[in-house]
Amino acid sequence: MPSMCDPVAPREMMESDGAWLADPHHQAWLAEDAERQLRFFLGSLKGRGRFAVLDHEGRAIPGPQELHTTTRLIHSYSLGLSFGFAEGADMIDAGMGFLWREHRDAKRGGFFAAVRSGVTNGTKMAYGHMFVLLAAASAKRAGHPDADRLLGDVAEVLERRFWDEGAGLFVEDWSEDWLHLSKYRGMNANMHATEAHLAAYEATGERAYLERAGRIIDVFIRRLAPEYNWRIPEHYTEEWTVDRAYEGDPMFRPRGTTPGHSVEWARLVLHYWDLRGRVDEDLPEAARILVEEALRLAWRREGGFAYTLDFDGQVDRKARYWWPVCEGIGAISAILKTGTFARGEEWYRRLWAFAEAHLVDRKRGGWYPELDETGRPADGQFKGKPDLYHALQADLIPLTQGVSRLQDGLEAWATA
Repeated sequence: MPSMCDPVAPREMMESDGAWLADPHHQAWLAEDAERQLRFFLGSLKGRGRFAVLDHEGRAIPGPQELHTTTRLIHSYSLGLSFGFAEGADMIDAGMGFLWREHRDAKRGGFFAAVRSGVTNGTKMAYGHMFVLLAAASAKRAGHPDADRLLGDVAEVLERRFWDEGAGLFVEDWSEDWLHLSKYRGMNANMHATEAHLAAYEATGERAYLERAGRIIDVFIRRLAPEYNWRIPEHYTEEWTVDRAYEGDPMFRPRGTTPGHSVEWARLVLHYWDLRGRVDEDLPEAARILVEEALRLAWRREGGFAYTLDFDGQVDRKARYWWPVCEGIGAISAILKTGTFARGEEWYRRLWAFAEAHLVDRKRGGWYPELDETGRPADGQFKGKPDLYHALQADLIPLTQGVSRLQDGLEAWATA
């Protein structure tokens, strides 16, 4: 890692001059927090790829191992290698082996949603499969020898089982035996499909991945976002019509619209725009509007994003989670690197100051995932610190010069 200035906490920098993205003290703080997170989550590994969810102290929480946990850790430690954190190589090896041995359905194809000494949830979920693709792409870019095998396997499953050519989108949940496809259709899995396909394009150079990401963006960003006042509907019927009444899992499929996804989409839109050669003149403006509307409607007076809005743009669920703040940081940093956002610097600083004050665990590492109404860590929706992926990217994305090819950018940063 490059030699840098002493890290200065975001709250201590609030009155500093100049752009934070270029400030060496801010970059030092980002790098310090990224390394602290990567070290904390090394404790997830419990042998032969078994990854445990950790409590706030770093102790294992008993429970099944979910597909998105395995794959996000592979992806995160692949980013960590590019960042210069070599200690994560064992995490990637263990995760890749476990993914192939335990999550993968060797008989019927696809990947089980959760396992623990056998299959505990055999559903074949598009959401989880998108993270398999992301993990394979990131591991390939990091040079893992098994990445091509995994990438080819999951790409074939996505093409054969999940892709709806007529809609230009991915369908959602299959039964374990592939005999029953749910009638539910969702935006979230397609958003992560966009993320994973962009990463796969970067890892392989195969343009089909980029084109498929573009088709998804055409639906949700070019067509639906303007139609719904830049608040993208989450849920759809079997015929891909908006289902306003749907309410499912309170975390993954809440009713209404999700501001955190708006800002996540903004970053992905700029990622796609950059990889396409910046020829899509409408997309930077779309990214900016998505972020501005999410901040205007959902940023709470005391800080943090309200989790959901109703279809009139009013707050539905006030709960404050870590990941929308992380995605807001990533999106605003991308806009600041590429375009105009009148209050972008102000908002970038505000989000980081809030995160450092309320979400970042500077003593142990990792971010608290949920806050109560007083701004203290809570255990309502989540137990412990369930995820490295969102918060690590909040640290790493601002360190790089570009808005695409993150692993290339991190390698450039680490060797500067």
